[in-house]
Amino acid sequence: MTIGELAERFGLATHVLRHWESMAVLAPLRTPNGQRRYTEDDLTRVATILRCKEAGLGLDQIRALLNAPDRSSRTALMRDRIAELEASIAQAQAAKHLLECALECTADDIVTCPHFQKLMAERIPPAV
Repeated sequence: MTIGELAERFGLATHVLRHWESMAVLAPLRTPNGQRRYTEDDLTRVATILRCKEAGLGLDQIRALLNAPDRSSRTALMRDRIAELEASIAQAQAAKHLLECALECTADDIVTCPHFQKLMAERIPPAV
């Protein structure tokens, strides 16, 4: 399949596929006259790249994942990313809790709300 056909199939611009090639996350075969040719394995690779991007991985991380020499290298990379995601989830949950507390506050000035003050006390550094 040509670069145009692959790009159309995934709804991508051809320059995206060329960029991925320059970043060593995609390596199409070449015809004798230099045209790129993509295989079924490349379809899976593009789908993997897209899913990884959806999961928040950057191209450097995706390259490391796809080009990992062995399972243990992949495992280490995924564990690191899972730890990052868990930290992000914890931050998002804390932000949601803050917004829910603010939403439930009945005071005219949120800073005077006892429940909100209690929540903010955790964030106030101790006096020096």
